[in-house]
Amino acid sequence: MKRFQYSLETVLNYKTQVLDGLKKEHAAIVKNVHDKKEEIRQLNGRLMDYEDSFNETKSGGASIETYLLYDMCIERMEERIEQEEERLAALKVKEEKKKSEVIDAKVDTSKFEKLKDKRLKEYRTAEQKEEEAFVEEFVIRSMGSDIPVFRG
Repeated sequence: MKRFQYSLETVLNYKTQVLDGLKKEHAAIVKNVHDKKEEIRQLNGRLMDYEDSFNETKSGGASIETYLLYDMCIERMEERIEQEEERLAALKVKEEKKKSEVIDAKVDTSKFEKLKDKRLKEYRTAEQKEEEAFVEEFVIRSMGSDIPVFRG
């Protein structure tokens, strides 16, 4: 019997490559989300530092210009944090879309993998039946040559 060959192997390989590519893209987006969260955490830390310094300055007394400078720095940091949180939200949406693409590609790829497994199982079943038929025929022929032939 000829060797097993899956007729859709090239399609399966292509689908697997697409899936691998989507997984890499998704991983990159997840990393970007993580990085953006870390950046926001750091910005919040800097904001808290500004607020702590401002509170110390208020308790010690300072000029109006110093108060205004702190106020501007705090406002700017709050605006920046808000902008980065909006970017984070956009990244999360992008990540969800890519995750959905990965899931769809995985489902598509697994269909071809299951079909390949089914065809391989059918091939092995047919191969086993063919082998059994060969053995049976061999036994019958070898038994036939051992029987004495009466010639009379």
